[in-house]
Order: sequence, then structure tokens, then C-alpha cells
Amino acid sequence: MAEEDDGMEQVSRGEFVHARLRDAIKAGRYPPGTRVRETEVAAWLNVSRTPVREALRRLQADGLLVFEPWRGVVVAELDQQQIVEFYAMRRVLDGAAARLAAQHASEPELAYMEDCLTAAAPSRGDADLMAEANRKFHDALFQAAHNRYLLKSAAALSDALALLRGTTYSFPDRAETAHQEHRALMDAIRAREPDKAERLARKHIAKAEKARLKLLGDQREERQSEDKAAKGKDAKDKS
Repeated sequence: MAEEDDGMEQVSRGEFVHARLRDAIKAGRYPPGTRVRETEVAAWLNVSRTPVREALRRLQADGLLVFEPWRGVVVAELDQQQIVEFYAMRRVLDGAAARLAAQHASEPELAYMEDCLTAAAPSRGDADLMAEANRKFHDALFQAAHNRYLLKSAAALSDALALLRGTTYSFPDRAETAHQEHRALMDAIRAREPDKAERLARKHIAKAEKARLKLLGDQREERQSEDKAAKGKDAKDKS
């Protein structure tokens, strides 16, 4: 009986570690490309390495973590094709959410969306804070659609969203452009114009995809420069 209790406790700890690590990755504590060490996680959550090891295996199966030779377990990063596929689904889902929100959103929901829009204003100046407010605006949009199946579909993309490195709000003028797009979308929803709302939402996501792919290209060039510099340093040290 004691052995069975120990086994159940171990499973519970594994679930606990899995949930906490998953939340930490989605919250940005472990950005894409970051190494996740068993010992550090065990110390952070005050557990043994066994449940951590099990949680890491599960998160690899979930697609949030990958194993890389010479580095170990790291947070996954989306490649260009995955990003294109991700935004293709976002256009469909956000378009549907905007259409339904224009038909079903309540006044309190509209007021909350306005608050999110205000919080994402470019005047705040902090790219990370604006990006977080942007996420809340889109979450509120889906809630205002009042469609449980749409919410489930959006939830399926939430893991992928966590694997997008950096924020496009770091680009000059992107925050202002996105804010104007959100403002136009909000006006269409308030006016109860579903066709226009869907069209604007799709257009907004298409522009977000373009900015994301540019960011990916910039990140790739930066890494290549860093790798080149590191190789040059190694060669100099050996000479």
C-alpha cells in the first residue's frame, strides 16, 4: 500500500511539474531556444529530478521542448514553414472571431476590449507590455465571439504562440500600425458589421505574419553574425 501511495505521489508531482513548466514556457520564463536543465527546475520547484525528467519527456511530446545534441533539452522554436502555417490558421480563426463578436459581444465585453486597446497604445513605449496587452485584446475578441468550439480551436494554437521568439512590436511603427488596425476592427465590431470586422481581422493577421517573418529573418542574420564572431574568436585563441 505504501509503495502504491508513493507511486501516486510521484504521478502527482509529475503532473505538478508538467503544469508549472508549461505555464512558465508560455509566460516567457523560458524563451524559445533556452536550455532547460533538470537540476535547475528541480531546485526551483523543490522536487526531485524524477518528476522533472518525466515532465520534460511529456513536454517534448507536446512539442514545447526538443532535444538537441550537445545542448540537451531546449524550448522549441518555430521555423519559417511552421510560422506560415500558424498564421494561416490565425487568419481563419481571428476572422471568424471578429465576425461572431460583431454579432454577439455584450457591452461589458466591448468595454473590456476597449480597455485592452488603451493598454496597448503605442504611447506606453514598452514593446513587451504592448505585446501582452495585444494578446489580451485578441483573447477578449475570442471570448466575445461566444463560440466554445472556436475557443477550443484557438487554445490549440496557444502553445505555438509561446514558441514565437521576440515581439514584432520591437519594430519601429509596428505598434502604431497594429493599434490603428485594432481601432478599426473595434469600430466595426461596435457598429455590428460582421463582414467588415472579419475582413479587417484577416488583414490585420496577414500584416502581423509579414512582420513576424521579417523578425525571423533578422534573428537568423543576428545568429549567423554571432556564430561567425565566435568561430573567429576560437580560431584566434588556437593560433
